[in-house]
Parts: sequence; structure tokens; C-alpha cells
Amino acid sequence: MANTMNVLLAGFGGQGILFAGKVMVYSALIEGKELSWLPSYGPEMRGGTCNCSVVISDEAVGSPLVTNPDVLIAMNRPSLEKFAGNVVPGGTILVDSSTVDIKVDRNDVEVFYVPATKMADEAGLKGLANIILVGKLFREKGFVSQSALDAGLAKCIPAKKQEMLGFNQKALELGMNFE
Repeated sequence: MANTMNVLLAGFGGQGILFAGKVMVYSALIEGKELSWLPSYGPEMRGGTCNCSVVISDEAVGSPLVTNPDVLIAMNRPSLEKFAGNVVPGGTILVDSSTVDIKVDRNDVEVFYVPATKMADEAGLKGLANIILVGKLFREKGFVSQSALDAGLAKCIPAKKQEMLGFNQKALELGMNFE
């Protein structure tokens, strides 16, 4: 049986949903895994809904669209309400509890409430809640090696924004260390 992880990242445009997905797939690419990354926007970019399907596998990926994710990262309430019911039984849901004021109403999934936006703001890492959540997912699921994750993160930061790498690394660490 192939080791495959289907992830759906969802939130508002501007929360870094697509960037977080890109960090995950570049990390998997560096590790030689099969993958897909499929972005989806609502009607308007910033403030509209946005989600991203990420598939990381040991085998060729059949479909890039994730309809029943193993993992859901929800950064806003509409996303949690819309997608929580689609997570497979035994799956995992990560919720930014700073921006989502409801609880997951299921007992057949593992749920982590991470106040990622609050953590990012308090650490001087405004806008990096997305990477804190990727760090938490890495801690729980270890979808790639630590070195591949670090290299994937570095690859996703454009040359003209290299000063952001340290902040992103710190955000990743915050997520990995969150209990």
C-alpha cells in the first residue's frame, strides 16, 4: 500500500494558504516523492476564500484534487465549516484557533487547535500563521525529513525576499514546538 497523504489547506486569500502548500510540495520534491499542488481561489484574491490541494505520495498521484483529505488545515471558520465533514475518519484537522471560534463536531478525527495567528503576532512574525501550522503538521505527521522541510522552505522564498527566511524558519519552529 502506497504511503500517501492528501492535504487540504483552506482559509481567506492573503493568509498564505498557497505558499504553505508550496512549502510542503517543494519539501516532498526534494525528498523524491510524487506530488501534486492544486490551488483554488474564490471570486476575489484577498479576502475571498482560497484553498489548496496537496498530495504527497510514494507512488504516482492519480488525481490532484483532494475531496476527502487525510489532513485539513483550516485558517478560517467558513473553511472549517465547509471541509471538516469531508476529512476521512481517522484523519487530522489543524485549526487556527485565533481565527476560528468554533470546535470540530466529530470524534473520529484527531484535532489540533493552534492559536497560530496569535502566536505569529506575539513573536513578531505577522502573517506567518500558515507556516506555524505547517510546523505543527510536520510535528504530528512527519511528512518529510527535517532537512527536506528546511530546504523546501528556503526554495519557496524568492531571492528578493531572502530576509524573510529566518522569520519563516522561526515560525516553523514555533509550530513544531507547540504542544
